[in-house]
Amino acid sequence: MVVLVRTGSWLHCAYHLTGATVGLAMFSLPFAMALFGWAGVMCLALMTMYTLICASLNSRTGSRWGRFFVDPLQLGVCYVGVIAYILLGGQSLKVIYLLYKADGRMELYQFVIIFGGLMLVLAQMPSIHSLRHFNLTSLILSLAYCVCITACAIHIGDSKNAPPKDYAVTATGVDHLFKFFTAISIICNAYGNGIVPEIQATIAPPITGKMFKGLLVSYAVAISTFFSVAISGYWAIGNQSQGNILQNFIVNGQPLVPNWFLAMTNALILLRVIPGALKDQFSFRNVMPRIILRSLSMVVATLVAAMVPFFGDMVALLGAFACIPLDFVLPMVFYNLTFKPSRKTLIFWGNAFIASIFAVLSLIGAVASVRQIVLDAKTYHLFANVSP
Repeated sequence: MVVLVRTGSWLHCAYHLTGATVGLAMFSLPFAMALFGWAGVMCLALMTMYTLICASLNSRTGSRWGRFFVDPLQLGVCYVGVIAYILLGGQSLKVIYLLYKADGRMELYQFVIIFGGLMLVLAQMPSIHSLRHFNLTSLILSLAYCVCITACAIHIGDSKNAPPKDYAVTATGVDHLFKFFTAISIICNAYGNGIVPEIQATIAPPITGKMFKGLLVSYAVAISTFFSVAISGYWAIGNQSQGNILQNFIVNGQPLVPNWFLAMTNALILLRVIPGALKDQFSFRNVMPRIILRSLSMVVATLVAAMVPFFGDMVALLGAFACIPLDFVLPMVFYNLTFKPSRKTLIFWGNAFIASIFAVLSLIGAVASVRQIVLDAKTYHLFANVSP
């Protein structure tokens, strides 16, 4: 059984929504820009407007039966997100370790296991409402490390030691096509986890106005962080942007920004990803089933994160697998089923067209993401010690 605590205010809703939205995909946005070029800024803006409209409609007119179709995809989003958060936490731990022990021999998978062990303990929180103070802290931390990442990018872009910048899209042919769909999947993922049923279940009735106010706060934070990181990161690094922008701040073992500033940035990220990796776990009334199932869930997530440490690929897979259907396919289908517009109207066929096109994009994006993971696994190996 799921524990529902319906006592939250619109501020609590804002904390949860921001914690769900402003997350791991932000670190891959410069990488998506590298695959798109500067046209990626327009794509990011379009995604912002579209997903805000869909999210606001859900809080006002979302049908209960729709959740039976949405929840399986949301569960996929949540669990793959947990894996990516654990990987990000492990990467940040490794960066801090190497800053102060350059000849250290610990490998990435060891840091992933350490962070996963911490998550295993904290995952026993009884319900999502009990994380409201964590998510308030995560909102503040999101703004803080966003400022740090943007400052790092600007510093590197103006530095004499900065790597050469090239904004050209270098991929061609089939490789260019697959990378294009990978970039779309990453950008869709950036906004794809903003509404989850568990958040609405924590808000005291009536939820309509509270959800909309929470959405406005969430998107204000998302817009300020996503655009600043995406634009500054791509401007500073160009088409050499990595799947995690933090990987570009260290070249050949030498940080391009002061050690203390890079360590502080990664420490802020570590504090931020703790509630991120916990926010979507189911809450069971009985203590023992909760401990056993959550512990097993975190162990499996940690194992996968250690085995396949390719952050950008994980974000793209998450976007293609679930975020595109949730944001661009199901809303169109549900609108036609709920409001039943005439088949002679433009809105019916417009919705059908959008749903069909993005269903194909989702399928191709999933194939492109899996393909990239396979290619990276061949280039490296399972449990690879990927450089920060």
